Amino acid sequence: MAPTNRRARFALLTGPSGVGKGTLVARLLERHPQLWLSVSATTRAPREGEQDGVHYFFHSRESFDQLVSEGGLLEWAEFAGNCYGTPKQPVMERLELGTPVLLEIELEGARQVRRSFPEALQIFLAPPSFKELEQRIRGRGTEMEAAIAKRLDRARTELQAQQEFDAVVINDDLETALIDLERLMELAEA
Repeated sequence: MAPTNRRARFALLTGPSGVGKGTLVARLLERHPQLWLSVSATTRAPREGEQDGVHYFFHSRESFDQLVSEGGLLEWAEFAGNCYGTPKQPVMERLELGTPVLLEIELEGARQVRRSFPEALQIFLAPPSFKELEQRIRGRGTEMEAAIAKRLDRARTELQAQQEFDAVVINDDLETALIDLERLMELAEA
């Protein structure tokens, strides 16, 4: 069943590390400049070249905690001592303007958004197989074995959650996955 226009206006994409979310989102944004990708808030320090409001909204822990207490985030979580979340106001502003909105978030964030914004279209991006996902993660060559093992453990858990989502897109072939996302988000040309 095709999503309604309201659902297609607000979509979120999640999936395990190494599945290709970032690559697909970048291609979607290139092909559909009308699509707005939410910028996350974080308490971590900016890395070289990162700009506030472009890569992240950088907050002190105190201002982030205030956003949480005021209900200013659609979802948030803490990882490795830093907090990350999706600011609610910019998302709501874009939706009110009729702009299609995309969130690229982790599984727990997707579950939080589902509770607070159940009409959002939730898409899970999956690898063609666990073996392929492991090859992609190892092929990066950027992490030690312990970190790889941790990512793979987390991926097993995340893959078990696919049935919670409105749709699952298998990222076996980049162009096919991109077309599937466009169709689900009603971005494809008629």
